[in-house]
Amino acid sequence: MTGSGDESFIAAVKPLVDAMGGDMLPPDEAGPDDVVLSWEGADVVAVRLPQLADSLDHILAAMERRQGMPLADLDRRAKQEVVRVLEARGAFSVRHGVETVAGALGVSRFTVCNYLNREKEG
Repeated sequence: MTGSGDESFIAAVKPLVDAMGGDMLPPDEAGPDDVVLSWEGADVVAVRLPQLADSLDHILAAMERRQGMPLADLDRRAKQEVVRVLEARGAFSVRHGVETVAGALGVSRFTVCNYLNREKEG
């Protein structure tokens, strides 16, 4: 990455990049799909965004950390809330999203679909 004044900028964006599951790298190593962030007219850091499927895994891991336990150990109401949050974040637009979430929650694909349908009816 670049000059000494850039460390504070990098430190400021790091929590966001980490929350997205992205990686930070020097701007001169950026690929065509990476996002180069500039500060005060200079390229400071490049961000490599995760693939959508990796993002879902990252989101599920973050939710487990927040809950303080495996998602499969949550009660039914908490699992329904997890599904609601994931739907709002677009988790089910990812290929095999329902299956991935079902596996993390320790329920069937059918159960996740029921949770989704219940949310839409309510």
